Amino acid sequence: MAALIASPHPRFAVVGHPNKGKSSIVASLAFDDTVQISDTPGTTTRTRSFPLTVDGAVLYELFDTPGFQRARQVLAWLKAQDVGADKRPEAVRAFLRVHRDDPKFADEVELLTPIMAGAGILYVVDGSKPYGEEYEAEMEILRWTGQPSMALINRIGTEDYSAQWEAALGQYFKLIRTYDPMARDFDGHIALLEGIAQLRQEWMPSVKRSIALFEAYRQRLLGATAQSIARLVQRTIAHVERLQFAGEAPTNMDKEKLASRYQEHLRRLEQREQRDVEAIWHHKHLDKEQATLLFDGIDLFSRESASIFGLTRKEMFVTGMAGGAAAGAGIDLLFGGTTFLLGSAIGAVVGGVGAYWGFEELSEIRILGTTLGKRSLEMGPMTNRNFPYILLGRALYHAHTVASRSHAVRGTVQLVMDETFKERWLGDELRTELETYHKTFRSGEEPDAETFKEYEGLIYRSLEMLL
Repeated sequence: MAALIASPHPRFAVVGHPNKGKSSIVASLAFDDTVQISDTPGTTTRTRSFPLTVDGAVLYELFDTPGFQRARQVLAWLKAQDVGADKRPEAVRAFLRVHRDDPKFADEVELLTPIMAGAGILYVVDGSKPYGEEYEAEMEILRWTGQPSMALINRIGTEDYSAQWEAALGQYFKLIRTYDPMARDFDGHIALLEGIAQLRQEWMPSVKRSIALFEAYRQRLLGATAQSIARLVQRTIAHVERLQFAGEAPTNMDKEKLASRYQEHLRRLEQREQRDVEAIWHHKHLDKEQATLLFDGIDLFSRESASIFGLTRKEMFVTGMAGGAAAGAGIDLLFGGTTFLLGSAIGAVVGGVGAYWGFEELSEIRILGTTLGKRSLEMGPMTNRNFPYILLGRALYHAHTVASRSHAVRGTVQLVMDETFKERWLGDELRTELETYHKTFRSGEEPDAETFKEYEGLIYRSLEMLL
């Protein structure tokens, strides 16, 4: 027999009719993309526990349960016990004892067991479908358990019958909330937890503690994401690629090979950072259409990336003015050419001109001395002033997409470009601040911890604006 079990953290059984979004709600609230979700009725056949854990402490625990299959028959059995209201929970326990191994009521036994062990009830309905009397047997059974309960209206389709549902649910549940598990809504998540705290007085301290931990947890996720992006930008700008060649002078093929290796290394750095961010936000099982994460075909070194994420020529000029002298001749990798342009420039005005005309340059190629009978070509650190903003913009867009994605969403991830995205995070003041650090990164020297932390702070601020 299931007995009430004291728990140091809140526990909730997510129950309801099949295919009303129970598993989606569990995945969303537990930050767990391993929860099995399907349109096929009966996908969930056994109750599974999904705790949300932070630093080894469980904030709360959710039980994903099968849907009711024979609610009217179960209710008829309970009513046949002919007990008073004070004995109804015991009647439910008796049902579990009698039918523990009865395959006919396997789903009802599975979903009622955690409830009778002390879990609160989150009853899920589809607000896009009309209310029907067949749900009343389910709600009455839940009332017989004597456990605190809340109803969640989840609109799966486009129609809205919420008013019907609220009128009916209000007769059975103390609290009713509308919740969309497919939308990553931090404020909605907190509001739901605050509602849960009202269900039982003794839950209040633990739920409030969970809310505080959850809010702090989100700040940590943002901080870890900012650190990952900052590390990507610093390492990418500072990277140096080398290639040995035979003879007195490198061939065009040698230069192209070096340029290709340089680009591929930077792509790998970006891809690694994207995987890190996905892991930070507990999205370890994303189904990506692009094996190399090319943003729906928009490569890191494409014109589209430069157009959407990079600085305009006017912004480049202003940035160059603020940053001083621009770097000299470089190989045109961004648009596929091989062009040697400006030499070293001195002064703010010349720096602005250099940044303007170096709009399509990445980094110069240098010929080094002989090593073991061979000479070397070297490319890097990144001298192009536009590239860090392209890279940073892409990283922020990816992080924004991942952090905003509910764990209930399944299917292919497509990062569709938003041409207004840059305007939402990059203003003139921030661009000037960022350039100060990009100049340090371009020196090739490892920044000190304080400098790197300050740069992280700028990225954190940008993430907060976006999320």
